[in-house]
Amino acid sequence: MSELSSDEIKKIKEDVLFQTGVNIRRIRTAKKITQIELAARIQSDRQYLYKIENGKVGVSVAKLATIAKALEVPISDLVKFSF
Repeated sequence: MSELSSDEIKKIKEDVLFQTGVNIRRIRTAKKITQIELAARIQSDRQYLYKIENGKVGVSVAKLATIAKALEVPISDLVKFSF
């Protein structure tokens, strides 16, 4: 197995952040929940949720679990993506 380059690792991180945000937004809007409502459910502010949904910030596994619980979906639904 070959070692990943720094550029490959950077691209993976960017893709994961972006796709996770897309998944959260898609599920949230399908359930007709506003960013303000979801932010309140996870005891966060809307700006932070906006940054998560747009792949601008990383999010901990604990925060992902909190978001999944608030959206009533398995955490795996938030992190579905392919390379």
